[in-house]
Amino acid sequence: MAHRPLSRRRFLAASAASPLLASSAFGQAPRPNIVFIMADDLGYGTLGCFGQRRIKTPNLDRMAAEGMRFTDAYAGTTVCAPSRCALMTGKHTGHATVRGNAWPERGLKKSELTVAEVLKRAGYRTALFGKWGLGGFDAESHPNDRGFDQFFGYLNQVFAHNSFPEHIWDNKVETFLKENWFNRRKVFTNDLFGQKAIEFVAQQSRDQPFFLYVPFTTPHANNERGQIDENGIDSPDFGEYANEDWPDAEKAFAAIISRMDADIGRLLSKLKERGLDQNTLVFFTSDNGPHKEGHHNPEFFDDNGPLRGLKRDLYEGGIRVPTIARWPGKISAGVVSDFPWAFWDLLPTAAELARTPAPKEIDGVSITPVLLGTGTPARDHLYWEFHERGFHQAVRRGDWKLVRQGPAFKTELFHLKDDIGETKDVAAAHPDIVAKLEALFRTSRVENPDFPSKSQSPAVPF
Repeated sequence: MAHRPLSRRRFLAASAASPLLASSAFGQAPRPNIVFIMADDLGYGTLGCFGQRRIKTPNLDRMAAEGMRFTDAYAGTTVCAPSRCALMTGKHTGHATVRGNAWPERGLKKSELTVAEVLKRAGYRTALFGKWGLGGFDAESHPNDRGFDQFFGYLNQVFAHNSFPEHIWDNKVETFLKENWFNRRKVFTNDLFGQKAIEFVAQQSRDQPFFLYVPFTTPHANNERGQIDENGIDSPDFGEYANEDWPDAEKAFAAIISRMDADIGRLLSKLKERGLDQNTLVFFTSDNGPHKEGHHNPEFFDDNGPLRGLKRDLYEGGIRVPTIARWPGKISAGVVSDFPWAFWDLLPTAAELARTPAPKEIDGVSITPVLLGTGTPARDHLYWEFHERGFHQAVRRGDWKLVRQGPAFKTELFHLKDDIGETKDVAAAHPDIVAKLEALFRTSRVENPDFPSKSQSPAVPF
């Protein structure tokens, strides 16, 4: 008898009919809490544990020392919205609904399950504090309707460029931040996101697992609809970098990263204080590579480290992101993994840990064996596409990577193990490998009318 993929409706019905999937009776160990923290436009080389020497990130560095640091982890793609779509739905950009930034903003289809819906159905409490960026009321894609019990943050990602807004969303209620009226810039929203996350953890007990998603907007430039302020980076102050002989934009850039690091340190401390530390898996990553916006020069701090490219590139610098996982007692301390995985693997990983089924029509695989050190999942290849100023594609299989990147749209082949910086195109020497990977360009995607393969959409300042 042929196996039929679980549709969203069939998945929900199957979960409801199978109480063992959501109970500790399925296994003796309690199901873990899952915390997923994500920065915005943070480059591969911007954290101390990934080689940074000037920006201080002691809490994230300690998190890496106490857990696992991934050298070959990837975002959903090279800009915000499609990367977040891949994270939420378990689908890469060849199959995802949202494959590029667009205006008006695209939302998720009602038929698509999110990781929050999967976990909520399994009995998890769910919360999102930060930047959603996948539509709202107009797109019928509000976080509260997509599995999140609590939401506080930005619906629209363009509006999220301003970290001192006059209003923000608290679930489905528009909340005014009067302290920011008349350009007073008193309330920095990323402080609120960090505090909301800490308060959420403070309310949790060991009786019910939770999923906490904290997508900060740090260190995205303030380029809302092309408007850039004098420094370009929204920061309350220059913090410990005030006396550095650096441009103001770089002081602000460093300050908000260290400020986020401090919030993450307080969140980790709260988990330990509440006795939840040992049963909580915490991820940290970035939604794509570093930007060159808002007067920030990514070369100043060597944001992409040894990688080539930035945000809006499908070279490694645009999609390979600094990623850490910490789970005391389960993930060995100080481990470095080179297993290649990407955002669309979160959903099946979370589902396995929650002991609940993942939808079948997804691209991700569970990386639980990698986290626990028990093995590696089968993986054929990773695929990305990008839809601004043309149709761009990249695929990685093993250590080989094929890129078709604008503006020249020349097909380039790189061997990442020997050439992490993608400096030497070896396509001419390996036509057989090029042919096999070019076939994946065709078979790894289905056409999407909003993001066609002949796309020539202009860049959008997201």
